[in-house]
Amino acid sequence: MKSKLPIFALFFLLSAPAFADGSFRNPILRGFHPDPSICVVGDDFYLVNSTFQYYPGVPIYHSKDLVSWEQIGSCLDSSNDLDLSGAVSWGGIYAPTIRYNDGTFYMIVTNCSHGGNLIVRAKNPSGPWSKPSYVNIGGIDPSLYFENGKCYYTGTTDGNIVLCPINPETGELLGEVKTIWNGTGGRYPEGPHIYKKDGWYYLLIAEGGTEFGHKITIARSKNLYGPYEGNPANPILTHFSQKGQGSSIQGLGHGDFLQAPDGSWWMVCLGFRPQGGQHHLMGRETFLAPVSWEKNQWPVINGGEILSEQMTCRTLPLQGKPYDTERNLDFTSGDKLDIEWLYLRNPHFENYNYTLEGLEIKASKWNTNETEESPSFVAYRQGDIKFNASVKLSLIGSKSSEAGISVYMDAPSHYDLFIRKVSKKRYEAGIRYRLGEITHEESFPVDGPEITLSVNGSDYSYAFFYTSKDGKMRRAGSANTCYISSETASGFTGVVLGLYATDPTGADSKALIKNFSYKAEQ
Repeated sequence: MKSKLPIFALFFLLSAPAFADGSFRNPILRGFHPDPSICVVGDDFYLVNSTFQYYPGVPIYHSKDLVSWEQIGSCLDSSNDLDLSGAVSWGGIYAPTIRYNDGTFYMIVTNCSHGGNLIVRAKNPSGPWSKPSYVNIGGIDPSLYFENGKCYYTGTTDGNIVLCPINPETGELLGEVKTIWNGTGGRYPEGPHIYKKDGWYYLLIAEGGTEFGHKITIARSKNLYGPYEGNPANPILTHFSQKGQGSSIQGLGHGDFLQAPDGSWWMVCLGFRPQGGQHHLMGRETFLAPVSWEKNQWPVINGGEILSEQMTCRTLPLQGKPYDTERNLDFTSGDKLDIEWLYLRNPHFENYNYTLEGLEIKASKWNTNETEESPSFVAYRQGDIKFNASVKLSLIGSKSSEAGISVYMDAPSHYDLFIRKVSKKRYEAGIRYRLGEITHEESFPVDGPEITLSVNGSDYSYAFFYTSKDGKMRRAGSANTCYISSETASGFTGVVLGLYATDPTGADSKALIKNFSYKAEQ
């Protein structure tokens, strides 16, 4: 497989709107962007996220102002031997940390499906990144701390926060693995990061699990190995409280601090936006908050107040563009998939080709129920509760070939809107609901083989429409959002909108994708 991906031809600006009064809108990265980690080099900021079963792994974003972000690459792909075979929404790539030391960027992460904790390195954060070096320490959520020419690994092993000196180039352990803290008693202490300030070592972690009870706690010590004393005001951030219970943002946790060039302190963290009651579908997103950190004192996040979608505080000089709430790709005019598009597990790139007629997706025998292989499936993150997404395509193939758009949480939980060939001259549109062990399907005759398929998202439901050659829009059905939410379907990811093609017979079938559009609705 080639080290450079020809399908990723364009950069995508992914940012949150910032306003003249010094306010900005959360989340700063919308849709499925969990477990953020950040570092600063000069006046440039770099941020990474988890990707679990999706390829390529660990997107890396760049910003000059902490509010507007542009994806500049991915840290893990075929060039550094990313193996996602068999990974599902509980597996794959967990909780990366990005750090910079002495001219080199380091990204450490856990591949929970293959190999465990690994480090890759780069001189240029946009890549190329090195082959991985593996760290022989079990557990998840690894981080690196550099001091006096030494590198220390910290992570979560068997519910303990551990520390060990390592060689960051090889992953070799250079000392004993020691437990340094167990948190404040909340379940699943994880996501540790170490910072040194005013002679103190501060240890930041997450507790409570990545659900409504998530929180951020902190401890400190005069010695790197402890003992660590917890902040009497812990947790320093949570919305699992009376103050936060009515917020449109929940599940805040897994944070990372940084100090900007102007001396101000900030935190990025994950959270989610519930909809349709106590359900969230877009996964855990990336949020930003100001931090006050006086000398020898504990850090205070957002003045001790809860985080909001519209934040009002002093920001860095704003240099980015507003969040792009509308995306339009016309493949017949030469547009190509942007860098933010995702594949399930390790893709078969020979199944994706650009032609004068559009993006050609060759059908595979694997479909959206697949948990081992990579189906012909390429996806765009749902980033808004209310949206419209539409795809125009033509299906070319044998009987039983199918193509469409999937509102996809994971293999057991998705809604598929499709066109299918049922005989030499007959086609049908259809809607399929996959809810764990229950599958229900409805179909309708269409002129075929060209069709437009549309999905409208809202708080409580997805509505599905199709338009055949006569130009009339027809409703295919609707489905409650809660059935594929994280609370119902579980898993660690968020909903993506996947374009797919499948043919169980293995015949030479394909979908020609003419255009794709996505628009956030108010």
